[in-house]
Amino acid sequence: MRRLRNTKIVATLGPSSSDYEMIRALHEAGADVFRLNMSHGTHDEIREKHRIIRKVERDVDRPIGILADLQGPKLRVGTFANGSEELEPGAIFRLDLKEEEGTLSRVTLPHPEIFAALEPGADLLVNDGKIRLKVRDCGADWADCEVTIGGTISNRKGVNVPDAVLPLAALSEKDRGDLEFVCQLGVDWLALSFVQRAEDVTEARTLADGRAAILSKIEKPAAVKAFDEILEVSDGIMVARGDLGVEMPVQAVPPIQKRLVRACRKAAKPVIVATQMLESMIESPMPTRAEVSDVAAAIYEGTDAVMLSAESAAGQYPVEAVTTMDRVAQEVENDPNYRQIIEASRTDVRGSVADGIVAAAREIAETTDIRVICCFTQSGRTALLTARERARVPILAMTSLRGTARRLTLSWGVICLMTSELERFKQAVVNGARGARQMGLADESDQIVITAGVPFNTPGTTNILRVAPCDERLIFASTPD
Repeated sequence: MRRLRNTKIVATLGPSSSDYEMIRALHEAGADVFRLNMSHGTHDEIREKHRIIRKVERDVDRPIGILADLQGPKLRVGTFANGSEELEPGAIFRLDLKEEEGTLSRVTLPHPEIFAALEPGADLLVNDGKIRLKVRDCGADWADCEVTIGGTISNRKGVNVPDAVLPLAALSEKDRGDLEFVCQLGVDWLALSFVQRAEDVTEARTLADGRAAILSKIEKPAAVKAFDEILEVSDGIMVARGDLGVEMPVQAVPPIQKRLVRACRKAAKPVIVATQMLESMIESPMPTRAEVSDVAAAIYEGTDAVMLSAESAAGQYPVEAVTTMDRVAQEVENDPNYRQIIEASRTDVRGSVADGIVAAAREIAETTDIRVICCFTQSGRTALLTARERARVPILAMTSLRGTARRLTLSWGVICLMTSELERFKQAVVNGARGARQMGLADESDQIVITAGVPFNTPGTTNILRVAPCDERLIFASTPD
């Protein structure tokens, strides 16, 4: 089952997509990676979804990626004596640490770290920005705020603090427990919520200890400011536009999205564009035109993947949502303008031998009749560098490590195929030709480009490129050991 597109699709699992039949249907409709949202569901429920995904993987005989999305620190107000209150614009409303039920004039905000970071003039956003408060005066355990945008405030609504870098670790105690749990399960990617600084990523990487790749969610102004440092220590990025659009002016989000996608492409690290992409399909079998344009815009930018959240997790039409994304991606990628945009935004990188080899492989493939670029990889780095080139021909990544194959399911254009460990270069050429034919990417009359590293099975040694026939008789006659 070969996808007819290069952009990957991430589908979140939830109440609407929790059994074998639905998860398999989502994969067959186009989902390449499944997201497990650790904000919802017990460990037993997460374990069962993981088991089902791996069963689907075995049944369809192709790698499937699993992304565990950690909840992150949640900042919420306390409870109200009446359950809720109506805040009027211009009123003064106090937030404090008192363990008393809230009233029309105050409520508990049980986060002393927020008060430590507040200054007069700072904005506080409640309930996804529906209520806005401006700090007029504050102390170590209180803040008097003017209501600038009123509304109904109720129990345990979330609070965003866009104007301050909070002295909060990105990993709560719940996150630490969840991280260890999903790493033991064997997920492929860990998504970190509310990252503010590179140190947040480094902490998670230490705890994961190589068992999963680390993907940083960019959803706070502080993360945008520190993006270069965060990208450097991350394996991938998610542009999480929901909270980002709450904490920043909504008109600032599209330029930020473009900048972040381009930076990830240059760094050869996969990037996901996420949040509200087909939001109306939670309740409707058809998306809005604006939503389709939003998905298309991300694909034109060259994102590695687009993501469905509630659409596939809790919506009424999960398969239809994945199918819609698949069709939009195919349509965009068949547009001649897509190629022009992708190639115009390609950044030449002059650095390592591997950089030069993958650039040469793409150039050879696009200026001759080469049908596929086949790369042998252990760590996945060669495949990531090849994907960065956004070549016009398919990329076949061959590896003996299943974990590498699963992680690469998130990367643009990469088709993963398991192979045995190699000892000689001729084995690589033969396996590459067989793999290209097996996946329907080439036949015996075609030629392929092969990149590999010698000695084999050693990460980071990409140092060889060869154009080879797909006919094994010609391979044995022309290829040295």
